Amino acid sequence: MKLLLPHIVISFILAVVFFNVSSFEGSANRYIFTAILIFSITWPLSYFFAKDYFRKLPSLMNLIVFFTKELLVANLRVAYDVVTPITYMRPCIVALPLDAKTDLEITILACMISLTPGTLSIALSDDKSVLFVHAITFKKMDPEAIKRDLKEGFEKKLLKITR
Repeated sequence: MKLLLPHIVISFILAVVFFNVSSFEGSANRYIFTAILIFSITWPLSYFFAKDYFRKLPSLMNLIVFFTKELLVANLRVAYDVVTPITYMRPCIVALPLDAKTDLEITILACMISLTPGTLSIALSDDKSVLFVHAITFKKMDPEAIKRDLKEGFEKKLLKITR
């Protein structure tokens, strides 16, 4: 992660150079050729510049897909509860023990939690070991299930990328 920016800059420079040099006239073929060429060049270079970049890319895509799914499900859940005559919302505050240690990990986790409807990061303990989250539980969901979902979902997938 430390040398990710130089790797991105080198990939961008190579993409610009090879996109202009490639001889394909069709736009789709030209893009595909350039993408394959840049990947085949930057992959061996990644061992010198950012060793974990290509190994962590699938985990990053997994986190993006997971976050998008959680965002859609939470939106639908909150919207359904708003339009139905009977409310199933039960607000609670949970203390989420953190495995995330760095400020970056904690910040990204808190932002993902706050961006998801129905949850909001409230505070961080002084020793940065507990994140307090306001959550809306639905029907029979208990606070322990919310903690488990946050730990096994957001935090676990985030730590797979940052460590």
